[in-house]
Amino acid sequence: MSHVVVDQEDVPYVKTSDTKAKLEDAIFQGRIKQAARSCKELNASVHADGLYYLNSSRGVLYQTFCDMTTAGGGWTLVASVHENNMYGKCTLGDRWSNQQGSDPNRPDGEGTWANTVTFGTAESSTSDDYKNPGYYDIAAQDVSVWHVPNNIDLEQWSATSILRYHTENHFLNLYGGNLFYLFKKFPVRFGLGACITDNGPAIPIVYDTGNVDYNKNLYGPKISTPGFIAFRVFNTERAAMALCSGVKPTGCHTEHFCIGGGGHFPEAVPRQCGDFTRWSASKEITEAAVLLFYR
Repeated sequence: MSHVVVDQEDVPYVKTSDTKAKLEDAIFQGRIKQAARSCKELNASVHADGLYYLNSSRGVLYQTFCDMTTAGGGWTLVASVHENNMYGKCTLGDRWSNQQGSDPNRPDGEGTWANTVTFGTAESSTSDDYKNPGYYDIAAQDVSVWHVPNNIDLEQWSATSILRYHTENHFLNLYGGNLFYLFKKFPVRFGLGACITDNGPAIPIVYDTGNVDYNKNLYGPKISTPGFIAFRVFNTERAAMALCSGVKPTGCHTEHFCIGGGGHFPEAVPRQCGDFTRWSASKEITEAAVLLFYR
């Protein structure tokens, strides 16, 4: 069951289009000034996990999943990174890296981490990539990340997650309030920097499913430190990766455990190129979608 909040009431719906039309009509008639901008806003009166409609600052209505349970709730799903083919290597579907092959002439690749292109649906986040307007529109303080096995139904996401965690130090306040602005400051671009010295921030995490030891076992070799989420890192060949989930690098072989990326991965082209570049991570990690939430 999904909901939309109209006139402070929960209205269950069956037909998505009918419910969206009802919300649009309510806004047009002035019965409500605006729908909620985030799940955090809804959390004061709504406490059930599920799909909800939100409204961006530009009036774009979109449906997404709200986690109303973890650490007090109010978490808005804004994106998912799903690898449709580990052997594809920057081919169709690699929206979070490059869909046109490993190409030094496209150092930013698709540029998805720092643009306003949206795609997919919340409901299919574990079977395809997803990005909604909240990714660049919501003003947030923290992130939550779920690693959910591919093709799991929405109702089972939380229970089947192999790893879940969140930040709680409000680090996004330092970087514009969301990942869109963070990656504007730390572009995911081939050749822009060197490993370690030019990496972006690494933020401590609080585990909701799993722990440090379990996290370490998911990633294989001792080339990272568990208990963090790290952003915009480089490898030895200066290829950029967007996000290291649950770990921070201790060396330069970031292709073994980080995801997303710029448009070019020079070593043995195109071996490392793709949304998931992880060569040493466990099968559990490589066959799970990475869901990104804000609060």
